Amino acid sequence: MYIESMPRGRGRKTACKPDREKGARPAAGQPFFSYQDLFLQYLAAERRLSPNTVQSYSYDLDSFFAFLGAQGVSQPETISAEHIRLYLSHCKKKRLSSRTAARKLSMLRAFFRFLLAEKIVTEVPTSVIDLPKLGRSLPTVLTVAEVTVLLSGFDSGTPLGLRNQAMLYLLYATGLRVSELVLLPMAALKLNAGYLRVLGKGSKERLVPFGEEAGGKIESYLQESRPRLLKGRVSDFLFVTSRGTAMTRKRFWQIVGATARALGINKKISPHVLRHSFATHLLEHGADLRSVQLMLGHSDIATTQIYTHVSRSRLVGIHRKFHPRG
Repeated sequence: MYIESMPRGRGRKTACKPDREKGARPAAGQPFFSYQDLFLQYLAAERRLSPNTVQSYSYDLDSFFAFLGAQGVSQPETISAEHIRLYLSHCKKKRLSSRTAARKLSMLRAFFRFLLAEKIVTEVPTSVIDLPKLGRSLPTVLTVAEVTVLLSGFDSGTPLGLRNQAMLYLLYATGLRVSELVLLPMAALKLNAGYLRVLGKGSKERLVPFGEEAGGKIESYLQESRPRLLKGRVSDFLFVTSRGTAMTRKRFWQIVGATARALGINKKISPHVLRHSFATHLLEHGADLRSVQLMLGHSDIATTQIYTHVSRSRLVGIHRKFHPRG
């Protein structure tokens, strides 16, 4: 269901396009890109991956196919483990991170297992290749003072400025993922009760509270800004653009980044940095790890534990800076 709205791979040949439009299953012996749409549909319909994840897989496949095309390889059954290693080496030369390389290899494993199940190939060339070792890097976090500056950096006298301020206040108050924020439906907001009903990854629902400050900004947006942006139109989304539609993730990233730069915040800022800051500041002020896990929507508490490392590293820094024997 997501496939029709996805962009086709850049520069891809279209020899099999008529078959795909008819919904036909590509036969064995076809070029590897012939199976891409079938694989993406499988990810969306059977594995129920999110549209964003499916699109990321699509872009990664485009990159892999372009590399193989330059090597003169076109048939899935002729792809060997050596081709995979050369591709990963190519990614390394492009200075892609180990985490990105690991994601690409995971995608290729899923793709070749799919081809094996469809009897397109007889073996999985990725099975003999280990995932790159990943270092656990600490997330970028804003200080409370930096967050205060960022939250004040919008012109609340304009409909767009008031909307952007309300979105940022809510993001910091709840730790939502940016995709959850921009696609938040009106029905998810329980303004009087002070919480959101969020449908997160894997269609898992969670309740996330927000404070009075964020609630006040949202109420002002709903009364003064949203009607002026909609101009009589109707939308199910809480935050709307001047066209009456939901904002894209990319556009909100641009707004946050541009605002931070204009305010002189030198750190590389993204909406996810506000999510990191939300979790870190809660833990630093005494919140328990389990509660933070539930609010973030992490399925594994080990994912949340990284924020305890951030807090510890800050304590070490404070000790070194201020202790006379530090």
